[in-house]
Amino acid sequence: MLKGFTLPKSPFGQAALTPPPPWHYSGDAIGVEFWTDPDAVAATLPPGLSPDPKSNGCAVMMFLEWQFTAQDDEYLDPARYQYREAFVLLDAMYRDMPVRWCPYVFVDNDAALARGWTQGFPRKMGSIFQTRTYAAASPAAAPLTAGARFGASLSAHGQRLAEARITLRKPAEDRLSLFGRPIVLLRYFPRLAVGYRDRPAVNELTMLITDNPTVAEAWIGDGELNLPEVRGEELHVLAPVAIESGFRCSLSYSVTDLRILEDHSA
Repeated sequence: MLKGFTLPKSPFGQAALTPPPPWHYSGDAIGVEFWTDPDAVAATLPPGLSPDPKSNGCAVMMFLEWQFTAQDDEYLDPARYQYREAFVLLDAMYRDMPVRWCPYVFVDNDAALARGWTQGFPRKMGSIFQTRTYAAASPAAAPLTAGARFGASLSAHGQRLAEARITLRKPAEDRLSLFGRPIVLLRYFPRLAVGYRDRPAVNELTMLITDNPTVAEAWIGDGELNLPEVRGEELHVLAPVAIESGFRCSLSYSVTDLRILEDHSA
């Protein structure tokens, strides 16, 4: 019997792109909270979600460096299980529940790509970088102090899709505010067979379930975000009309389950 949680299935299951859950994540994040065109937000929403009348147009762009492990010390293989990520989240409503919808996300690792598609993250490959902080004092250390500056960028296919700058001002009082709204995703797998292409094999509105979310060393401050228009992408349509704030933090959580909100599969 072939084994493996994801493809490729193999005799011993070691060739699979990602191991079975539980999945554990730890990382550093740089982000910018901003306001964008409410009509642009509404245009991205799948069936089952609606604009949030109280905060329509509210969004956040995050850049992250992750270290991952499952149950077999995968973090000891950093070449395979460290990765970078960038995504945008938009305020929305699922029935009467405030949520955040993820329309676009990029990673630089195929294992992360597979895990994301399993959950419903619409992950694509990209190149993501961010300023790191180091304990040894240096002009290049980017310490977590008032006035420290951090940058981040996202590129794909040789084109710059996003660039952020933040200046730290003070420690964040509400460290868990990033987890204030659950994240809603779309698991979608089309059929290739003629006559079935408008009847996807999987079409599920899902909700990300995170266990033990933890935020540490959270700082807030000023933020800048540029989303230039590039061919083959639509992230620029969500360009900021106003900036709320910038932030930098470390965070961790685990994934053991997924909630299916609605199933529209054929």
